[in-house]
Amino acid sequence: MVFFILSCKKNDTTPPPDTGLTPAMARDSLYALMNQWYYWYSYMPAVNKDNYADPYELLEAMRYKTLDKWSFVEDYDTFVAEMQGTFVGHGFRIGLDNQDNARIAEIYNLSPLYAEGVRRGWIVKSINGTAVAPILKSGDLNAYTNLIGPSTAGITNVFVFVKPDNTETTITSTKTTFTINSVILYDTLHLSSGITGHLVFDSFIQPSEQELNTAFGYFKACNVTDLILDLRYNSGGYLYIAQELASYIAGNALASDNSIFARLVYNDKNQAENYSYQFQPTTSPLTLNKLVVITSRLTASASEAVMNGKKYFFWPVTFKMVNSNNQGDYYAGFPPAKAVADDITHDFNDRNELCLSESIHYLETGSVSAKRASIFYRHTGFSEKPAWMNNGFSIEKLNR
Repeated sequence: MVFFILSCKKNDTTPPPDTGLTPAMARDSLYALMNQWYYWYSYMPAVNKDNYADPYELLEAMRYKTLDKWSFVEDYDTFVAEMQGTFVGHGFRIGLDNQDNARIAEIYNLSPLYAEGVRRGWIVKSINGTAVAPILKSGDLNAYTNLIGPSTAGITNVFVFVKPDNTETTITSTKTTFTINSVILYDTLHLSSGITGHLVFDSFIQPSEQELNTAFGYFKACNVTDLILDLRYNSGGYLYIAQELASYIAGNALASDNSIFARLVYNDKNQAENYSYQFQPTTSPLTLNKLVVITSRLTASASEAVMNGKKYFFWPVTFKMVNSNNQGDYYAGFPPAKAVADDITHDFNDRNELCLSESIHYLETGSVSAKRASIFYRHTGFSEKPAWMNNGFSIEKLNR
């Protein structure tokens, strides 16, 4: 199977419940964790933990900044809600196009704005009478957050959109709680090279298991021979979901051979914890000739975080992931065969969308196009969805 990577370039807080855990106690637990489990523990700066008020400040001080862009601390309840697919808000990601128009880059199917007909590519002219594009252009996250309000159900905002036909529409939307769809879209493309599956996949979370089963059942029934896998906004999640996705793509032959999907390699203090994930048999395995993967700077590795606890979740990098040939250390990502713009002026299934168009060109011709080799343009973008990735530790687990 031929593998091809296409990179898309883009561009109230309620007091926590009283668990008896103080920020200082969480800080101390994190300090012990970092010294035992952190993958780059030998490169950590020397710090006095008592100089930091909470685990958020301590992690930032101890992180090996040369390579580590991923470790962070998260509220436990927030983490659980995210992994279950629970979302509070309007349900969209917003970004700038090459003409500095603010546009919807992604929208969830059960969101209130989706129900109003809003789709990827719509221009967001204003929110509550304030122009959105200048805020995105400045990169001022605080100004954007103040404009749209906290992630609380019941908050209402007034949007003025410019639709693809250049007409304006005003929509009053109230933030609600709903479950996101991690499979944003799945369909087939009938190309000169054959029937191609097309999957836009947002995150590796609990609802993904059934959604992927449905999508690949459809691909199997359609006898797809190639696949375009769009991961441009996928920032990670459960590793077992990544294992399932890879198994659908690889087919059952690798599962029959007990082939390795990924190995987790820990630091030299924890080599006994090294673990291998194998390809698993699936009900809808594909037999593919070519796989095209669309990525962006937001694309990050999926991982498992399955420990229960209270108040905090710690997400330090504790292992590196390698393939069956022990190849890893891809801290700078994978170099794409072709880099084009994340074309938020078109929806994901529009063949004029630049990333999809380039993927189709490759599948039909076997090579990347000479056109669209433009200067890298990194879009500014904000999402209502909090960021999370990689591996997690809970306070309760550490204190047992």
